[in-house]
Amino acid sequence: MFSPLNGQTLQEKQSLISVLKILEARYNVSFSYADAAIKDKQSSIPKIQLSLFEALDFLKEETQLDFETLNNRFIVIREKSVIKNQVFKTQRLEEVIVSKYLTNGIEKLNNGAITINSEAFGILPGLIESDVLQTIQALPGILSTDETVSNINIRGGTHDQNLILWDGIKMYQSGHFFGLISAFNPYTTKTINIYKNGSSARYGDGVSSVIDMKLPDNIDNNFKAGLGFNLINADGYVKVPISNKTELQLSSRRSVSDLITTPTYEQYFKRIFQDSDLTNSNNSSSVSQNENFYFYDVALKFLYNINDSNKVRVHFLNVNNYLNYDEQSTINDQDEALNSKLRQENLATGITYTRNWNAKLKTTAQLYVSNYDLDATNFDITNNQRLIQENQVYDGTGKLNIQYHFNKNININSGYQFTEVGISNLEDVNNPYFRSYVKDVVRSHATYFENQFLSNNARTKLNFGTRLNYFPKFDELLIEPRLSFSQRFLNYFRLELLGELKSQTTSQIIDLQNDFLGIEKRRWILSNNYKDVVVTEEQTIYPVPILRSKQISAGLHYNKNEFLMSFEAFWKKVNGITTRSQGFQNQFQFTNDTGSYTIKGLDLLINKQFGNSLSSWISYSFCTNIYTFNSINDGNPFPNNTDIKNALAFGGAYTNNAFKFALGINWHSGKPTTEPDVNDSQEDNVISYASPNSSNLKDYLRADCSATYDFKLTQQAKATIGTSIWNLLDRTNIINRYYTLDDANNVNKVENHSLGITPNVSFRVRF
Repeated sequence: MFSPLNGQTLQEKQSLISVLKILEARYNVSFSYADAAIKDKQSSIPKIQLSLFEALDFLKEETQLDFETLNNRFIVIREKSVIKNQVFKTQRLEEVIVSKYLTNGIEKLNNGAITINSEAFGILPGLIESDVLQTIQALPGILSTDETVSNINIRGGTHDQNLILWDGIKMYQSGHFFGLISAFNPYTTKTINIYKNGSSARYGDGVSSVIDMKLPDNIDNNFKAGLGFNLINADGYVKVPISNKTELQLSSRRSVSDLITTPTYEQYFKRIFQDSDLTNSNNSSSVSQNENFYFYDVALKFLYNINDSNKVRVHFLNVNNYLNYDEQSTINDQDEALNSKLRQENLATGITYTRNWNAKLKTTAQLYVSNYDLDATNFDITNNQRLIQENQVYDGTGKLNIQYHFNKNININSGYQFTEVGISNLEDVNNPYFRSYVKDVVRSHATYFENQFLSNNARTKLNFGTRLNYFPKFDELLIEPRLSFSQRFLNYFRLELLGELKSQTTSQIIDLQNDFLGIEKRRWILSNNYKDVVVTEEQTIYPVPILRSKQISAGLHYNKNEFLMSFEAFWKKVNGITTRSQGFQNQFQFTNDTGSYTIKGLDLLINKQFGNSLSSWISYSFCTNIYTFNSINDGNPFPNNTDIKNALAFGGAYTNNAFKFALGINWHSGKPTTEPDVNDSQEDNVISYASPNSSNLKDYLRADCSATYDFKLTQQAKATIGTSIWNLLDRTNIINRYYTLDDANNVNKVENHSLGITPNVSFRVRF
């Protein structure tokens, strides 16, 4: 047996993760491992005539790792030596059940989550970089009705109902270019876990989903750096080992639009600023010009290992969008110009302390502050008016998580979280003078307990836990059970059951469609949990309930010979939504009411791999999403603003050594809209509408492609060039339609269009 094995060392070695992918396809097995265990490991490819066990023996010699075979299909990889007092590798509790989901670097876990590994990410149509929030839209049940990453709808929920975490810190801003680009640098984000349902009890908020991004957390004493640019921005990152116990990770990204105007920028600018104060003038004599727009982000993480058992991590992130422009006009033969501006920023900082008490007990404590600031100054020359608007969020949170490794089958998690959220809103008008400043604060205490079980044969996985949320301001205690169950049977089939109850006290609303220059219209507010309208001398306060959701789903997955078929049926109901949080632009635009939405549907995915060279897929989602409000529409249900009944996507990704190419098509039925009632005359400056959301826009269709090529610049430097085309066929898609009245009481139709054909080119160097 040993003679064919020794001959393998003559082959050129590859990264261990690449070798594992080959063996998974060859022997129809699945490897489970901690990323840190195989990082930087290399091996030759075992000869094809070897048996599975002979191949594993060869890998043991090559990598000095242990390969434990649980059964004829699942294999756990562990380090041979474990540092004293370090927690054992418990990666079996997060076993990968689909190792290549659509493309390299996307995996499905047996706890219901889908994880994206940025370092191993392959390629998807239209993307030349692993943009975090663009990538997840390739998954069934996730789309954006307006093509932005700041309005992602996961199984019918609104974007503010997604809990977005950056290294454990809640983020209130997710996009650059006011929503067209993810605000999180993909080259410093190691993994992203997405939970559409059945999330862990340690997660609060996010009644629709959880998007949990994590940066590298291990000190490996390796220097890494990279530089790159595309036709929108340039970025750089560095990972510097300062000593054996300390490491610094630093990244920065900035737009290049104020240095050079590219075709990509022009398309983005046209898309995001259409129907805004920048492009719409209240008077024909007013002209907006000299616009100055840029964005940047800076991320920092400092790692310090006090000793083998104690670790400290410091986190910092600053995300910023900035726009200013001049509005010029000629009044009484006098030229006048005033400057309007808009700034959007999320500043987050935190510290995390982890202690391994022994081989079974581990605690993690985190303190963080996340500040969000949206402010605008808008001048109206014609009316001699200046409007200042501000929306500020302060989130201070402390978390403690206790993990107890009971035995190889059971893990127990418990913990506590305290959160104080303060949100303020300011409006200041000079002519006529008006000023309104409102600030609310909500504090919450949460405890949770969760049990994770994995059977010896890895066929059964069960996560069951409960989270208790207490809000002293409302004297309200909410009990939120969570469930994730996975059962493999007949070797290639897996049954999955997920369920959860969740709550949320923050939400985004739109007061007026032209707020904040009509560019970022939404503002954060807090729940007041009022049951009725409260009228005071200063203001009228409308009820904003605590958002509460309940959802269940059942899935059946078949995975054999690189063929995956996945079917999931789901049901979700969210109570406590307000009309102002839904962005109505019909007869309910200025109405205040509370209600709920209920969505039920199914997600289907068929994915076929052809070795390591080709992956093809087709996904389909069907759902019905229905509003029910207390008063409006006489209390009768009507379609949700995001009721996309049918969504279909298919595509393929081809890899040949250093070359990658992807092509795909996305189609979905048109978004609901409300048309004016042609049988009624428009009187009293009010549009008479038909039944709400009784019509639909035209179907949406978009084709995308992308390609990348890797090559060596020097022995130490590797480079990648890439190109992509978004909306390859240059199809005009209508993503929104609404109606206005002019001074003559005529109804005018306004339509917002999606991105046209949008090329992009990138170049990156890695050291």
